[in-house]
Amino acid sequence: MIKTLSQLFLNTIKSYPKPDFMLYKKEGKYIPISTGEWGDRVKYLALGLKDLGFQPGDKMILLSENSPEWVTSDFASLCLGGITVPIYNSLVPEQMKYIVDNSDAKFLVCSSPELWEKIEVIRNELVKVDHFITFQETAPEGTLTLKEVFEKGKALDQKDRGLFEKTALAVKPDDVASIIYTSGTTGLPKGVLLTHDNFMSNITEVLNIVDITEKDTVLSFLPLPHVLERMVTFAYIHQGCSIAYAESLETLGENLLEVRPHIMVNVPRVLEKIYAKVIDNVLASSSLKRKIFFWAVKVGKEYGKKMLNKEPISGALKFKRKVAYKLVFSKIVAKTGGRVRFFVSGGAALARDIAEFFYAMGIVVLEGYGLTETSPVISVNTFDNLKFGTVGKVIPGVEVKIAEDGEILAKGPNIMKGYYKMDAATAEVMDGDWFFTGDIGHLDDDGFLVITDRKKDIIVTAGGKNVAPQQIENLVKTNPYISNIVVIGDQRRFISALVIPEYEKLEEYAAFNKIAFESHADLAANEQIISFIESEIDRMTSSLASYEKVKKIVLLDREFEIDKGEITPSMKVKRNIVEDKYNKEINKLYAD
Repeated sequence: MIKTLSQLFLNTIKSYPKPDFMLYKKEGKYIPISTGEWGDRVKYLALGLKDLGFQPGDKMILLSENSPEWVTSDFASLCLGGITVPIYNSLVPEQMKYIVDNSDAKFLVCSSPELWEKIEVIRNELVKVDHFITFQETAPEGTLTLKEVFEKGKALDQKDRGLFEKTALAVKPDDVASIIYTSGTTGLPKGVLLTHDNFMSNITEVLNIVDITEKDTVLSFLPLPHVLERMVTFAYIHQGCSIAYAESLETLGENLLEVRPHIMVNVPRVLEKIYAKVIDNVLASSSLKRKIFFWAVKVGKEYGKKMLNKEPISGALKFKRKVAYKLVFSKIVAKTGGRVRFFVSGGAALARDIAEFFYAMGIVVLEGYGLTETSPVISVNTFDNLKFGTVGKVIPGVEVKIAEDGEILAKGPNIMKGYYKMDAATAEVMDGDWFFTGDIGHLDDDGFLVITDRKKDIIVTAGGKNVAPQQIENLVKTNPYISNIVVIGDQRRFISALVIPEYEKLEEYAAFNKIAFESHADLAANEQIISFIESEIDRMTSSLASYEKVKKIVLLDREFEIDKGEITPSMKVKRNIVEDKYNKEINKLYAD
């Protein structure tokens, strides 16, 4: 039985020999790496690091785009009994410095010239780091290239055959595998200590209920410092999948067509963008095409509902579904590469309408729930147990209970060891073996977990009404004219919102309605535009109670930015910072 990530690596190298175990884009085409070649890279890098003095328990900073080198570096550290500390590329140098210092890292591995520029800004202050290593062919002064470390490893392997395997097998399940720093929507990031057993328990239980095989090709897109992408990468490797790496968000559409993946992990923001683009194209088409599209979606949803409920499907409905697929759905599915078995969605709540839309056209989105502190999966929808509007059933081996105030508590082998050097913070979220997630939710009558909102985000109006902002935001974000929204109203008389329009679409609306503008700021300040967006929000939230409805809005003229501290690298809005930044505009809404 595989109990550590180093054992997982050794098993995969022996069990899944294939010519295209990993694929990366170079000079316009995807280049394959065989299982054996990748295995050698991990071994030689690990031994090279060992030659440089890497000891069990040493920490290694990993700063890179998703790539075979990222995973090679990770497993080299893991097979030495080391602790990988991944960093999001989008962080600014000062944020990186905090993580490097706080983690006590002795090794720092970095990829591109752009990322090295950030490290160079703080390099002289990183006094705890003994060795800097780059993926580049040439290294700055005082830095080693990956190739140089490989050569050291090859030489050590020649001297001591079997040293790598012996070292990898010495790793224990309770050893810390990684310190993953939380995105930090409030306060400083906390270093989450995750053991080999934390990851392996989660991988094992998820693979027991979600079908992933060596025949699958997957597209790695979500940043690998994100715990969900990291865990599923371990799962892919465990099963011998072929892993292709997307170049960037901008090239995702192109990469989908090139790789034609069977599986891809997403955050809701990506699926929202795909959905909005489809609806936008439909609304811009002829009246006949619009009618055909909405007819197809209606048929697809009816077909999907019967599938989920395991009800008999009539011959007439089967025929209509085939026509709908041929006329409408096949064209959309083709843009994903045409052979997707399922998408995974995590990291934030996915609007029910979007999940139902993808299911209607034959793409299953398995939405799950978890946190960095839970390695990460607590619950997930599966093909056998799928229910829209929920995050699935709790996975085997994990327990969930709901506190009196509605907070979700979890217990199991996937729960973190604690926060690094933060005993008080650890004590705040642990009660014995139970972890306080900070999320509000409930288990429905069928045992599916439903998330309402983050506990700290729940709005209590001046009238004493409890309002869950995520519910409202998810309804609104499916609108093609709205890119993002932050609902406001804590201790206020009514609900308001900061809204970021989808400006490309809004410019078309303005031009059609002969509204003059020269900039996004002009559109954001235009009363006719504001009224239009308010009417769209009213239309999207017609099912809500009156006290939940957005009464007034402020239009913002730009997207939230990571560099400005407004969103986390995983695209979560830092509400306290955003509200503080736009406090003046918000107060004006309540001035009357």
